[in-house]
Amino acid sequence: MAQTDNSYLADKVMLRVNHLPERDPITVLDCYAGKGLIWKNIVRLTGRKIRRLPVDFRDGIGFHLPGNNLAYLTGGMNLDTFDVIDLDAYGIPYLQTKALFRRNYRGVVFATFCQSVMGRPPDQMLLDAGFSQEMIAQIPTIYGKIGWPLFKQFLASYGIRCIHHRHAERKHYLAFSCAERCI
Repeated sequence: MAQTDNSYLADKVMLRVNHLPERDPITVLDCYAGKGLIWKNIVRLTGRKIRRLPVDFRDGIGFHLPGNNLAYLTGGMNLDTFDVIDLDAYGIPYLQTKALFRRNYRGVVFATFCQSVMGRPPDQMLLDAGFSQEMIAQIPTIYGKIGWPLFKQFLASYGIRCIHHRHAERKHYLAFSCAERCI
């Protein structure tokens, strides 16, 4: 499955529109920012005041924090200043989501969980779920079939009891509130 910027854009936008925090203005840390098309559409549809801080590896996309978003999420950045953290990844934002839980982030998270047809979840996700490195090496492709259930189990293990979800093919778009965690 090829990487495509903003496939299923309408689903991504509407999920966010329907689950935005009620306060104004909203501050967003957009961890896979790209050109900001998702959030431009949200502002256009809602008329809400949204302050967005983009993070991306790519150049030529305007003002943004350059580099690896995981460095910002695990580093000294004060995540409490953001109402929303957006993890619209080309894969599975497992380490990013885990960093939010470890830092006790209390806002809303929007995420994209996307597996390629033969792709498997990140090794760290499998290891944390109890699979050994030997098991992963012996039958690496079998784990592709259980990625989404494992991710939901991971969210539940950190107290997330309610996710709002849309999906198309093997792409899952979700929203959840860290403030509603049952820990």
